[in-house]
Amino acid sequence: MTSGTPTPAPPVAPSPRTSVASPLRVAGAVAQLAALGILGPAAVTLVFSFLGLGLGLLPILGVGLLFLVALVYILFALAWIETARVDGLYGFGLAPRRLRTERRPGFGGWLGMLWRQAIDPSVWRGIASLAVATILGWVVVALLSVVASGVAVAFSPLYASGDAVRFARTGIQVPVEWAVVAGVLAAILAVAAIVGLAILEGVLARAILVPSREAQLAEAARTSSVQRAGAVRAADVERTRIERDLHDGVQPRLVSVGMTLGLAQQKIDSDPDAAKALIAEAHTSTKAAITELRQLARGIHTSVLDDRGLDAALSALAARSVVPVHLDVRLDGRCSRDTEAAAYFTIAEALTNAAKHSRGTDVRVTVRLRDGNTLWARVEDNGIGGAQIVAGGGLDGIVNRVVAAGGHARIDSPLGGPTSVEVSIPCAS
Repeated sequence: MTSGTPTPAPPVAPSPRTSVASPLRVAGAVAQLAALGILGPAAVTLVFSFLGLGLGLLPILGVGLLFLVALVYILFALAWIETARVDGLYGFGLAPRRLRTERRPGFGGWLGMLWRQAIDPSVWRGIASLAVATILGWVVVALLSVVASGVAVAFSPLYASGDAVRFARTGIQVPVEWAVVAGVLAAILAVAAIVGLAILEGVLARAILVPSREAQLAEAARTSSVQRAGAVRAADVERTRIERDLHDGVQPRLVSVGMTLGLAQQKIDSDPDAAKALIAEAHTSTKAAITELRQLARGIHTSVLDDRGLDAALSALAARSVVPVHLDVRLDGRCSRDTEAAAYFTIAEALTNAAKHSRGTDVRVTVRLRDGNTLWARVEDNGIGGAQIVAGGGLDGIVNRVVAAGGHARIDSPLGGPTSVEVSIPCAS
């Protein structure tokens, strides 16, 4: 079964007021519009083909559903490409598009995810921007042909054999003596129109894809609220764990030490040898209690994480694991302390769950720094699976800790295994 969590979307930073009329951006927009004018119709044809096949074949044993499902992912891919194109050209600071995650396990959860993906407003904004850019691209391609014709007409007196020349693909005849003026004027007007369309494309892309200031503030407030709730929940789960460990481990041992020393005090005069044995037993119990307190403190804060970084801390964690761990950590730099702590304790909890419940014989831990600002980690065991998020449990603690750090978590644990925990956390959370 698959367990997902509705984590907040990456916060949308206020878009910089980049100029869409700078020469380099205009040149880039012209090139991209010309390409979209040629390739855009193919994308439109693909979308309508899958839509037609999906609706047409729907009565035939539901075969059309396969095309409609594929259409959802095609629309997402087109929106992702369009968003990346616009952000790469204008630098609006748009968050990359992400597929929706499943909120419930099983087939019903997948259907719900698919429906939310199909009606995702951000995807449709990307499709709208792509449609506008494609239409403008058609016009740009036509105007580029006008520029070429104008240049050809301007030079036509050098090779014209008649009294008049004709603009290519049009019926307009121009006397040879006016060819230079008409050709230059047509080319200048076409270039001006192309530049205007390129600037217009940037303005429309900003209006369609960049959220308004009010929407940005509302999203930031919602994200902050979710992160705060996750932090409170994570702190509550952690406090409960500490209380349980103290109550079940250290506290009974210290009570036993106190009782043993009390018995030794009573026997110290009448039976010195028995008193010595009791004191030795209390000493052993005290050392065990100190060890448990150190382990408990390590669960609250690990000094090696601050001193030597996440790689060294995970190496020490893997060395203490009961289940063999294959560790693959490739980090070019370090993230903030909160991000590294969230990743460390997430992996630690996942390893603890694997040792206690999975019955697995192998755990693989992979950690990467993606896009330079996202810490990604995946823990997978070969156990029996079937793990579920229970309030106050270890997986609940993982989810809330990651949410509090501004990231998102995905837990996949079908019956029969394997179980995988995957988290992505902003490096500067």
